Amino acid sequence: MEDFNKHIRKSHIDIGDIYFFTATINSWHTLLIDNTYKQVIIDSLNYLSSKEIISVYGFVIMPNHIHLIWQIHQLNGKETAQGSFLKYTAHKFKEMLLQNNPAMLQQFAVNARNKKYEFWQRDSLAFKLLKKETAIQKLEYIHNNPVAKKWSLSKTREDYFYSSAKFYETNIANFDFLKHLLDLF
Repeated sequence: MEDFNKHIRKSHIDIGDIYFFTATINSWHTLLIDNTYKQVIIDSLNYLSSKEIISVYGFVIMPNHIHLIWQIHQLNGKETAQGSFLKYTAHKFKEMLLQNNPAMLQQFAVNARNKKYEFWQRDSLAFKLLKKETAIQKLEYIHNNPVAKKWSLSKTREDYFYSSAKFYETNIANFDFLKHLLDLF
């Protein structure tokens, strides 16, 4: 019998399960260093959360990638929530670069039949979180990203604005879409 799992993409997400999700900007470009592009991600998470399509339990937006701990509750129309998220943000990035930085837009040009630009690397990583311990470990990993020596984006985890660290460290919710991970376990 053929192994079914080897045909499941690493970005596959089942509705109702909790996942650690990583999406990377194409070719590792640091598009997300600019806060206006980070805000596009925040806006998309807010929208999908307000429509009860997703729940977000942890996140960080880094200069060239994002990490989320999230749960998908339903499709967004006919699209998967992660598909909608990646498609919407890519569309907004293209719109913003066309208007503000056309030269940078060319860094994302691709030769494909169905699109001219690709902002996210294909087949993002989705790792199902089955145990509380693993979920907490991934949340710690997310929160430690900005203070890692490689990045040094802030002195403390909770000082980095585009992360859920402050929510967990101080109970201050800068983002309406955040829910507490430990409420699930």
